[in-house]
Amino acid sequence: MTTLASICELIIDCEHKTAPTVENGYPLIRTPDIGIGRLHIEGASRVDEATYDQWTKRAAPREGDLILAREAPVGNIGIIKSGVRPVLGQRTVLIRPKTDILDSGYLNYLLSSPPLRGWMIGVANGATVPHLNMSDIRSMEIPVMPSIDSQRKIASVLTDYDDLIENNSRRIKLLEEMAQRIYREWFVDFRYPGHEDARLVDSRLGPIPEDWMAKCVSDRFSVVLGGTPSRTNSHYWSNGTVPWINSGQVNRLRVIEASEMITPEALKSSSTKLMPRGTTLLAITGATLGQVSLLEIEACANQSVVGIYDEQCELAEYLYLAITNSIESIIGAATGGAQQHINQQNVKDTLIMLPSPEIGAMFRSRVQPLVALSTNLLRANQGLKVCRDLLLPRLISGQVDVSELPILSPETVA
Repeated sequence: MTTLASICELIIDCEHKTAPTVENGYPLIRTPDIGIGRLHIEGASRVDEATYDQWTKRAAPREGDLILAREAPVGNIGIIKSGVRPVLGQRTVLIRPKTDILDSGYLNYLLSSPPLRGWMIGVANGATVPHLNMSDIRSMEIPVMPSIDSQRKIASVLTDYDDLIENNSRRIKLLEEMAQRIYREWFVDFRYPGHEDARLVDSRLGPIPEDWMAKCVSDRFSVVLGGTPSRTNSHYWSNGTVPWINSGQVNRLRVIEASEMITPEALKSSSTKLMPRGTTLLAITGATLGQVSLLEIEACANQSVVGIYDEQCELAEYLYLAITNSIESIIGAATGGAQQHINQQNVKDTLIMLPSPEIGAMFRSRVQPLVALSTNLLRANQGLKVCRDLLLPRLISGQVDVSELPILSPETVA
């Protein structure tokens, strides 16, 4: 065993003060911007050049350096890529390995592996507020490492997975933006095919095309509230076959897997309802309040989720986009004191614009392929993450030996 400090060129703490931010500039990496093995640069706040110079006096972060979160969440880490010049936010640490003996990519995955990540979380949880001390980071015991060549091969294999996941994620974002743009163009700006010859008439939603309608959601769609089968009845949860989700799943763009499985008896005996694929899900309380997702499996949900679906199976994508674009007004009608709550009746009474059947069908033909491809890419990413997470500990521990494999690492290519 060796320590992290002995194999690193430097390990330095951040500035212990809040950096002033600007609209454009150098990315400020705070703990929410650090994932497991990746930095989320796109959503980071920015600082100007004067702040950059002041915050990087001890060391300017550079390509291949790692940024570690000391708390919230403890142990998350990411690697700085080419062309990125970040600044450390509060509660972060900059780590620079000795590159003659330690590959940056390998160290990134090593510190993300279950043993070391678990150790960091365990050490931090011993404090009142989970927090990694600098002394603990520097003295962290590192297992015996393979040769630098094997390190690079291991990092290359895992990076290929992460790069593909990242590329898919970018495609998903573009597909979602395209679907939203078409929705707004057709149903907000009324620039749909044939709009030039349409006449607008007054409605409860304001002027709309004369052959369209303004209706309450429940006038056209089914609205159901979820429920949780009794946890004290083992017959409801043991060897279940019916997918059931909690409201945390609604944080995701699509719901493609169950949180748990319940039995048919639980479905029959409790207030939860089975919802079809294509249901729009809305979280109505708690930390996920107002989150909207699209259900891609047949499933039930807990009582913090309302499902809205089209029994005629004609307007699933339209409904999802319409609810997403109406969410602020739905939340505005929410009730509650300390904890806001969207009532099921609020959802039922929400006014929604219904296009003519012809425009609805045309819209679906344009948008359904985008939504379907986005869902397929999300499923692909789920499979890639499972493979990567299975490989990571095996590669790091040497259980899977790559030393003799003809893997081209960045160093080999160069």
